[in-house]
Amino acid sequence: EVQLVESGGGLVQAGGSLRLSCAASGFQFDSYAIAWFRQAPGKEREGVGCVTMHDGSTYYADSVKGRFTVSSDNAKNTVYLQMNSLKPEDTAVYYCAAGPGVVILPRAPWFYGMDDWGTGTLVTVSS
Repeated sequence: EVQLVESGGGLVQAGGSLRLSCAASGFQFDSYAIAWFRQAPGKEREGVGCVTMHDGSTYYADSVKGRFTVSSDNAKNTVYLQMNSLKPEDTAVYYCAAGPGVVILPRAPWFYGMDDWGTGTLVTVSS
């Protein structure tokens, strides 16, 4: 059974940093794609960043490029989302998701191919 458990959310002031973790189990971690999504109140869920584990390639939404970094620790089956220079508009529930591959379309706010999802962790950025 695939399990994805997010942690690390909380309250932070604008300009601050947080690191989210996604602990994964139940699948071949080093052959999957792991993505981070977020959903702000009243808005649709959107893709934030993604890593393809077989080669370590990363992809980011334009809104977070240069501020957020996706990384992984294969020994711990864990993917991280380092968030720097946080803004109030980054406030959202952050989810990690996994799939055997990922399809990324230009300008599409999504990472296609995710089959399993965590339950999310709340990030609140105060102004």
